[in-house]
Amino acid sequence: MNGLLDRFLDGDRQALARLLSHVENETPLADEAMQELADRTGSAHVIGLTGPPGAGKSTLANEFVRQTRNSGKTIAVLAIDPTSPISGGATLGDRIRMLDMQDDDGVFLRSMASREQTGGLSLAAFGATMILDAFGFDIVLIETVGAGQDEVDIARLADTVMLVQTPGMGDSIQAVKAGILEIADVLVVNKADQPGADETVRTLREHVRQSTTSGWRVPVLAVISSTGQGIEDLISTLEQHQRMTSQQVAFEETRRRQRLHYHARMLAIRELARHIERNQAGNPGWSDPHQLAEEMINAFVQDRTETKPTSSADHPAD
Repeated sequence: MNGLLDRFLDGDRQALARLLSHVENETPLADEAMQELADRTGSAHVIGLTGPPGAGKSTLANEFVRQTRNSGKTIAVLAIDPTSPISGGATLGDRIRMLDMQDDDGVFLRSMASREQTGGLSLAAFGATMILDAFGFDIVLIETVGAGQDEVDIARLADTVMLVQTPGMGDSIQAVKAGILEIADVLVVNKADQPGADETVRTLREHVRQSTTSGWRVPVLAVISSTGQGIEDLISTLEQHQRMTSQQVAFEETRRRQRLHYHARMLAIRELARHIERNQAGNPGWSDPHQLAEEMINAFVQDRTETKPTSSADHPAD
């Protein structure tokens, strides 16, 4: 553990990649590393990029990274991809989408499986974001799988959320405006050269016209990510949001507590799920799932109470 962590702290990219693999596989070493590195987090600007499939999020991310690097900032991209039903791994791949940036030392790319989390983010994604922040990247960009209105976990993790929409949405805005639109700090209309773009921008601006969050009025920006048009203004707006929120002590404290509580909840769910997997047989006479669930939870609590936590000394060095 110490050797891997020392290499990580020295800026070793291989150590970073290896530690991320531990996080994704949810090993005991990953839990230890996140505890050790917790005090080193909080410097990166964590940006969530979400939106429906087909909105051009990957193309937008690619151009965003390119223009961000022009300013000298370093950036890590965490692409949350659909989970393979066979392997459980990511079915897409950031290296496929960003091959032209793989030799840039200021860019780090990583794909991670969604693991079928309804909110779009797995526990591993939370841990990976923490690790990338601790490594020292200026920006951590999280591109989510685009699962729809339920994909609101990103708001609990990111400092700034940009939601991508496309022209021709029509009345679909009405169906989502009470849900995923409400998590956006910046609304982006991509493919703004297509018919209906101006109408989509107007509709979104009307929706957010009287909406402010902690003194921030959500902007609606039109971009053409395939050509890079509008990306510079988008970067400037994201930086403006970061400056505004970083000056609000209450916002920072709320965000910190929100991340802490949500991360703890996901850890608890993981441990309960592991307990259930170990005790699947149960009583064959049970027919009520509510009763069975209650018994499982009670057994889990009793087991945790009676079992001494495993110390770090019990884990072999990496």
